[in-house]
Amino acid sequence: MIDHDVIAQATPMPILVAPQAVLRQKTRLVRPEDMDDLRTTIPRMFAAMYAAPGIGLAAPQVGLGMRFAIVDVSDKDEARNPLVLINPEVIAETEDMAVREEGCLSLPNQYAEVIRPEAVRVRYQDMEGKKHELEANGLLATCLQHEIDHLEGILFVDHLSTLKRNMIMRRLAKEQRLKH
Repeated sequence: MIDHDVIAQATPMPILVAPQAVLRQKTRLVRPEDMDDLRTTIPRMFAAMYAAPGIGLAAPQVGLGMRFAIVDVSDKDEARNPLVLINPEVIAETEDMAVREEGCLSLPNQYAEVIRPEAVRVRYQDMEGKKHELEANGLLATCLQHEIDHLEGILFVDHLSTLKRNMIMRRLAKEQRLKH
């Protein structure tokens, strides 16, 4: 379980913006010897995600090439429900597809409708190394698939037509130039 006080006191990590190369690299599995670093890193990732604000953040988005992600799809009015997924994998998905608008903290202010399986089952480990399976649909299913894609070097725009993807990436590049 993630301690909310630890998150509140953590310094947010900087979130990388595309086209950073690490966002396109496949991650390696988290090993037991990585866990001490993760105990420091994960609260800082939650602090960054909540500040952004976002509902998911994968290790490559903060420059780490390891297979883990965090999500919290709770509403603003609900209690936070932080979830840490170490070495997650989709082990089942429905044939039924769903369309949902997606955005990404590494592609700020860019949104598009993405078609993904409506529901998934994900296997992962928690911070103590215990294995879990989670069945999800709706927003949580979309978020889990989006974050697991990051661990494979895939961005949500890769699910779009080449034309739409190129338009979004050009718009992002232009906004980033204007910002700096």
